[in-house]
Amino acid sequence: MSPLCESYVQATELDDMEAFYPLNVRICERCFLVQLRAYVPPDKIFTEYAYFSSYSSSWVQHARAYADSIVGRLSLGPRSLVVEIGSNDGYLLQRFVERGVPVLGVEPAQNVAAAAIERGVRTITEFFGAETAERLVADASSADLIIANNVLAQVPDLNDFVAGMKRLLAPDGALTIEVPHLMRLIEGNQFDTIYHEHYSYFSFRTLRRILTAHGLDVFDVDELSTHGGSLRVYARHAEKGNGSHSPRIEELSAREEIAGYETMDPYDAFDERVRECKRRLLEILIAAKRDQKSIAAYGAPGKGNTLLNYCGIRTDFIDYAADKNPYKQGRYLPGTHVPIVSPAVISDSQPDFILILPWNIKEEIMAELAYTATWGARFIIPIPDVIVVAQEGAPGEIAYAEEKL
Repeated sequence: MSPLCESYVQATELDDMEAFYPLNVRICERCFLVQLRAYVPPDKIFTEYAYFSSYSSSWVQHARAYADSIVGRLSLGPRSLVVEIGSNDGYLLQRFVERGVPVLGVEPAQNVAAAAIERGVRTITEFFGAETAERLVADASSADLIIANNVLAQVPDLNDFVAGMKRLLAPDGALTIEVPHLMRLIEGNQFDTIYHEHYSYFSFRTLRRILTAHGLDVFDVDELSTHGGSLRVYARHAEKGNGSHSPRIEELSAREEIAGYETMDPYDAFDERVRECKRRLLEILIAAKRDQKSIAAYGAPGKGNTLLNYCGIRTDFIDYAADKNPYKQGRYLPGTHVPIVSPAVISDSQPDFILILPWNIKEEIMAELAYTATWGARFIIPIPDVIVVAQEGAPGEIAYAEEKL
């Protein structure tokens, strides 16, 4: 049972009833799409959203590198149109604007879309689907490039969404879709990336199957390090699919098949690894508190709320969560009600341990917090296996350390 992971609680709501829903993952035995039941409709989750992409410097760099690459690969210019679905605060489309390429963002969260518009990124505020695509095409807005980064998982009606992309795509256009890779999720024990806002979880074979069913031909795939391991899939109209195909497609498809991702074996083995991660994390936190040590969390990502609620970690263990996003500061984590503060609080309170909740960018965060070595702070990395990281040169006894930074 877990609350909506991006529904951060205001101080005036702390005594109110809070909704919890089951996190029960289901697997289709025919197409092997991994799914959650849609307990809450998207308009209850995404109309106002707490995630702003621009607050992760590594993700901004990822966006810049993608824009540099795809503009050249597709020869995009002032007569092209790039449409991003789930465009967030314009973190990516602004890179195309800088290059003189016309853009359109489609973003349902009004507060996030407003930030994009302030950046000069043309944005409409609505949920995307076949109806939206039909209207845009009627307005002569076919897209030479459609981008869907980490949005497909948040769509309860996949068929309507993919049909919309097919309709919006210009005859010679291309689309790229980025999704966390299910194989990496399971192999990396990334159970915290499962939450109600993510309805679906994709293997490459399943994602390719969905696109093929809608007349889209996958012609290339990249394996990325982002979000603990992601896929970037390139597709075009199937009727234009007589061009070259990357050998990476069949290589990855075969690797998934050999690893058994169209059987139940990998999913069954996942369960006990999740339980052991919980036990190990609680052991470390309990030992630290019994030694009168203070513990803070860094970051307030959605995945962190799955982790904390599943493990039952609240303010009896963690004093606060420090996050760069001003929207989250002054609010409380859903379910656990851990207060969210500015990162400046870390230097004032000097915690003994810092639990890094956005473990997928742990290197970036540990570099930012290197100054905490002056008082001997140690980092706790919860995923894939719980470890304590001691910083070189830190004073004091390193009793908990399993690795040194």
